Amino acid sequence: MAEVALDSVTKRYPNGTVAVRDVSLEIPDGEFLVLVGPSGCGKSTLLRMIAGLEEITDGEVIIGGRVVNDEDPKDRDIAMVFQNYALYPHMTVRRNISYALRLARVAKPEIDRRVGEVARILEIEGLLDNKPAQLSGGQRQRVAMGRAIVREPAVYLMDEPLSNLDAQLRVQTRAEITKLQARLGVTTIYVTHDQVEAMTMGARVAVLRGGVIQQVDKPQDLYDRPANLFVATFIGSPSMNLYHAHLERAAGGAVTVRIGSSDLALSDDTTAGRSSLERCIGHDVVVGIRPEAFHDPELREDVPGRQTLSAVVDLVESLGADLLVHARIDAASALVDGSDSSGPAPGDSPDASESAPCHARLTPGSRIRAGQRIRLAVDVGRLHFFDPATGTRVGGGR
Repeated sequence: MAEVALDSVTKRYPNGTVAVRDVSLEIPDGEFLVLVGPSGCGKSTLLRMIAGLEEITDGEVIIGGRVVNDEDPKDRDIAMVFQNYALYPHMTVRRNISYALRLARVAKPEIDRRVGEVARILEIEGLLDNKPAQLSGGQRQRVAMGRAIVREPAVYLMDEPLSNLDAQLRVQTRAEITKLQARLGVTTIYVTHDQVEAMTMGARVAVLRGGVIQQVDKPQDLYDRPANLFVATFIGSPSMNLYHAHLERAAGGAVTVRIGSSDLALSDDTTAGRSSLERCIGHDVVVGIRPEAFHDPELREDVPGRQTLSAVVDLVESLGADLLVHARIDAASALVDGSDSSGPAPGDSPDASESAPCHARLTPGSRIRAGQRIRLAVDVGRLHFFDPATGTRVGGGR
């Protein structure tokens, strides 16, 4: 086991394209870190540089206290699990798992011991004499995991290993991988474009965009306190609702946020101790509202302040445990570039003439129907605020 550190790591291709830009990151010994971001953001390139499969342009990769920039992959004490499993079709499961040990000329009794132990851990003891063509997708993934585990490396590197599995099997396998990593205690860096995988598996999650790390945090902190508009929209499903708004102080001293033609009064708890938010009073902001921060006022009388926004319902989707309401409100939507382009992710310019989409997650007891004009209650303590010019967070609660 070993700590992994990245010091100002950059990848620049001969044509001038920068895939990874000045990434510095420390992954403590035994941590499960997830790299997540849209396609083309540089997460797989970063993983391949750690593995030694991609040349580093600038910076240093440090594994177990030593700089490994010039070391071959086989000398870095890492094991990699790929998206396509990369199993040898003519070999049995046993020989696939033991292949690296046989190349290293490990003694046969030791090979048998390790393969047997890995097979027990992964519950594939009855498959050791089968070939890959006789296995399901989930079983092949377990064999690929076993081939990595049997080497007993210092670091596991996993590049979207669940992408080829169906939805139900992905849920099962990601839980198995998480439990397995906790049991083995080996430093693990896991790449995915799926934010649900990232949030459920990682002890910490690093969000990348355009080769630049936007935020590294615990999953819940990414959700509760996104560092910028890009993280706010990337983490959470459905995405956070974002609107151009204006902060002002009312005659009585209360701070209000104007969204379209509606004013929401902020509680003292929301503004207390948030100097960055106080400095925005009298200025335009982007306000973010998670779908979970909306409520049906006919069902929830405990919503703080009983403040509401008027909305016209386009569609109601019943998900069993809750209702997903797609509506439009009188506001200017703040769109965010969700691509892998670098730089800040500010909202677009407001256009007050257009209504803005609104997604609300409500309890199944709601009688809201498509075509209705309704009032949606807002928990103002859970509003998020962002600088419209830079996209960075400026204050606000959950």
